[in-house]
Amino acid sequence: MTKLKTLFSPIKIRSMEVRNRLVMAPMGTNLASQEGEVTPSLISYYEARARGGVGLIITDDTTVTSSAIYHPNGLRLHDDRLIQSWKILTQAVHAHGAKIAPQLIHPSFNAPSAFSGVQPVAASPIPSRRYREIPRELTVEEIERIIEQFAEATRRAQEAGCDAVQIHCAHVHHLLGSFLSPLYNKRTDAYGGPLEGRLRLPLEVIQRIRSKVGPGFPILIRISGDEFQPGGRTIEESQYIAPLLVEAGVDAIQVSAGTGNNFWLVIPPTGTPEAPYASLAEQIKRGVDVPVICVGRILHPWVAENLLRSGKADMVAMGRALLADPELPNKAARGDWDDIAPCVGDSMCLVSVQMEQKIRCLINPVAGREEEMPLPPAAIAKKVLVIGGGPAGMEAARVAALRGHQVTLIERTSKLGGQLLLASFPPMKQEYTCAIQYLAHQVKKAGVKVELNREVNPTVVKTSQPEVIIIATGAVPLVPDIPGIDKKHVVTAWDVLAGRTLVGPKVVVVGGGKVGCETADFIAHPVDDLTPKGNRVTIVEMLENVALDEKSMARSLLIQRLKSKGVEIIVSAKVIEILPDGVKYLKEGREKTLRGVDHIVLAMGAKSENALGEKVAGIPTFIIGDAKHPRTALEAIAEGWEIGRKI
Repeated sequence: MTKLKTLFSPIKIRSMEVRNRLVMAPMGTNLASQEGEVTPSLISYYEARARGGVGLIITDDTTVTSSAIYHPNGLRLHDDRLIQSWKILTQAVHAHGAKIAPQLIHPSFNAPSAFSGVQPVAASPIPSRRYREIPRELTVEEIERIIEQFAEATRRAQEAGCDAVQIHCAHVHHLLGSFLSPLYNKRTDAYGGPLEGRLRLPLEVIQRIRSKVGPGFPILIRISGDEFQPGGRTIEESQYIAPLLVEAGVDAIQVSAGTGNNFWLVIPPTGTPEAPYASLAEQIKRGVDVPVICVGRILHPWVAENLLRSGKADMVAMGRALLADPELPNKAARGDWDDIAPCVGDSMCLVSVQMEQKIRCLINPVAGREEEMPLPPAAIAKKVLVIGGGPAGMEAARVAALRGHQVTLIERTSKLGGQLLLASFPPMKQEYTCAIQYLAHQVKKAGVKVELNREVNPTVVKTSQPEVIIIATGAVPLVPDIPGIDKKHVVTAWDVLAGRTLVGPKVVVVGGGKVGCETADFIAHPVDDLTPKGNRVTIVEMLENVALDEKSMARSLLIQRLKSKGVEIIVSAKVIEILPDGVKYLKEGREKTLRGVDHIVLAMGAKSENALGEKVAGIPTFIIGDAKHPRTALEAIAEGWEIGRKI
């Protein structure tokens, strides 16, 4: 593995010396109080990353006003009373050698009236696509007040001991970024029109901040290098803007991309390329003499090292990777590659915050609960039997073993991974294998005895003589009672993904949820250059739309792939019979038929498989994961951690 000499070399941003080139990218957490104060949970969250070795932490987006609330539990710096809680945070981060900077924002039209009680404001009255609310156009007098709010928030950050601030001027879903974008700024006064007018507000904010905090305090800014939307700002415009930002007082530029309307570019999901905006950072770097920070799906330390060595950036920002493993920098510096918990890009961290929940992570069940990170040793070491080697079973076994229990994990198949393994087979989902590999390695490292290709029955349980049993046997496909369902050409999505059945060339997938759509994507995918077209696939779904259980960013790309592969989608349709060569379905009260079909693939959900739990008597037994109730891998791993910590 490449030596990470550049990544772990120090760098200066104006007066601030950072111990390495690793930046924690800003991520919403919903860990602040409802009044916008720093909480003990938020301190523990950032302290864990500082202790883990990151050089600079850029915090959650922090609003500069109380009249525009982005998240109910989002950070704020609009009042002097907040300085004290920020002082506690900065001291905790500094104790571990890291630097910290709040990311200052005005959320504009993404501050719904339901949160703040007032109509949102913006450069122009263009509605938020998320909240379906039309903002009010700002007056020049109101713009002046907002400029002062940014400066005052920076003054508070400086008094609290923060090392810098970052001004959010990207993605157009916040005020300064929307002023820069011709898509959202339709003003005809001095703050609109040509690029110089649209740039005026960000420049005035920077200049006011500099006048408020003096020449030595570092000001960072985040911009979209390219909005990648017709009519949006381009990299050529950003190259022109960057030196003007530096001239106004900016000391480092973080280069992102995209807008709120193509959010899969802002936060690229599973399967998309790593470091997709490195070329944008490189182009910005050519025109400025301040550090340039590359951000956007940088997951691996060696990728970060290569970006620095090749001159594409001076620093690299990781967000989700540091959520998945706060100790990533220290582990990378030591060369402990197999111990780095991988981010698989499933975006549950973002979804949880969008749903106004505390931040969560699939692979790291203590994300947002860092005060619970230390595992208490077991009061009495017990003999624990874990049945099932999916994500829930592996996590439960790992945690129980680390606490001192004697753990045996039995899996009936030849591989660990369970449904997480199946989830890795569709296109763009390969990264889930990294999660399996990591969990399997940690299970082995913790001293768990793993037995594969073994079926567990009451006799095996009796022979093992466990003191505690954890049942993590997962789920099986749901096969509904439909006439003809037992025909030979009817298979399940699990059969297809596991390689037990070859289907085609014409296939109907019954069920258009995430599993059905990903299976259709898999079946329709071209195999090689000799077969440039995949199978012909039709999805039949009861609901009015498909893949509604998939995260928004990944869903957008999944639907695009299905369309590009010619997958036909029939919605609001209920299959009522399986025919020898097709299906009969009911749509809008009328029977319709699809014929000429070679295979029917069922993707109609799953049901728990926990029959063994009814046959175990007299032994404390816990049922977790899909064996308890079919859900996601996030819930499975979280339950495994909870039970492993509890017994």
